[in-house]
Amino acid sequence: MTGAVGSVERRSSGVELRAAGRKLEGYAAVFGAPATIGSFVETIAPGAFARTLRSNPDILGLVDHDATRLLARTGSGTLRLAEDTRGLHFEMDVPDTQLGRDILAMAERRDLGGMSFGFRAQDEAWPSADRRELRAVDLMEISIVQAFPAYGETTIATRSYIALSMAAQQRRRFLETLR
Repeated sequence: MTGAVGSVERRSSGVELRAAGRKLEGYAAVFGAPATIGSFVETIAPGAFARTLRSNPDILGLVDHDATRLLARTGSGTLRLAEDTRGLHFEMDVPDTQLGRDILAMAERRDLGGMSFGFRAQDEAWPSADRRELRAVDLMEISIVQAFPAYGETTIATRSYIALSMAAQQRRRFLETLR
């Protein structure tokens, strides 16, 4: 669907991409969604990001985990993060820079792959040699992944499009998760 508020694509991987305006939002991580990382499958437990978010460090919003491709950061208020029952939700104010314009153009074309995050594991479980569960992490950054995100359930969207597409009750519940 294409229109004044942007475009939407549903991929077979379950990733939804939307773009409009100068804000992106979605889920950088989804709880319980399996991802194949090399020779093992990894999942994220609910609450895995809670300690980091409580300590309020300066977390970066990057492109492809590249620190030279900065879009936003929590320290300046241009990146906002919150855990809800689904996962790690983000809102990002995209800058009016060449990189920001390029990312928004790619989102409009539905060329972005999804989201990812950079972290140090603080608590993890290995129920078997090929399964890892992240229970607590020190989050350092989230990244827009242009091609192949490890976690296929991540999403990128714009708040303006979400607000138009949800019923009033759904919108209230969604906005409550951001507080």
